[in-house]
Amino acid sequence: MSEPSPTTSPVIVVTGANGLVGSRVCARLVESGATVRAVVRRPGAEIPAGVEEWVGEFGDPAFAASVVEGATGVVTTVHPMGSDRGTQHRVAVEGTPVLARAARDAGVERLVHVSTAAVYDRSPSAGDVDESSALVGENADDYAATKRDTDAALADVDGLTRVLVRPPAILGAGETSVWNALRPAAIRDEESARRAVPEQTFSWVHVDDLAGLVADLATGRIATSDDPEHGPVEGGCTAVNAAAGPATVRDYYETVTRAVGVEPLWDDAPAWTGQILNDRARGWGWVPAVGLATALAEIDAGLRGAQGEDPAAGR
Repeated sequence: MSEPSPTTSPVIVVTGANGLVGSRVCARLVESGATVRAVVRRPGAEIPAGVEEWVGEFGDPAFAASVVEGATGVVTTVHPMGSDRGTQHRVAVEGTPVLARAARDAGVERLVHVSTAAVYDRSPSAGDVDESSALVGENADDYAATKRDTDAALADVDGLTRVLVRPPAILGAGETSVWNALRPAAIRDEESARRAVPEQTFSWVHVDDLAGLVADLATGRIATSDDPEHGPVEGGCTAVNAAAGPATVRDYYETVTRAVGVEPLWDDAPAWTGQILNDRARGWGWVPAVGLATALAEIDAGLRGAQGEDPAAGR
């Protein structure tokens, strides 16, 4: 097993440093005493205090080589979700391995990639999901397919330790938060977005717990191992699920619809009712601290506060 010397201050590169996950990861890294190089596309991006702003495209080989020089770890969080498939492929599937190869060539110890549990087949007949479970097929949506392909591309970059962190729905306050802000806005404004199967599994994790896991991996606080159940495999590519406790779609939708003043529309249809298993992450010492009640209360408070600030939001 290996981990950085306690006398060594880690130098960590973080892409998407102004995003929901990237910004929280940067903040956790700064708290831990790491030097953080925050990669953003434009100068003046809103990034946490105490980090170095590096402006550029991580898919550009020259910029990638520059930003990783002297670094001990790299965290990649960027995926242009909602863009067309060609853009998602170019940025994620093609661009992320450019940074990974630059990191390998510079002698970086670890690369931690924020993937997604959406890469797993979660059709109604699928049961519980662990890191060995089947992935989505070619009929998957653009997001799941390109995230799957990015994982595969990183698996092909030998020469450094790679960790594929796979969270499900990421809860947490933020203007760009899909589940705390964007999806609730759609539920408020569009009747079709209120339709759901109530007993379908709602797999989730809070962004603060996710950021803690990613930061601990990037700095080596979670040591490598020759057994993936005890730590990332040294020099290998190891997937790990980052999911919190069980929940259903009813839990989420009832919270949101009450807060925005509409009624959910329940469907009776086949749905996945398994769980995203987090035994591997727990074996690495990760224990989620934010419970479901707290996460849902944060959503409720955020939505009611937003409506208070903007009366038109409740229409």
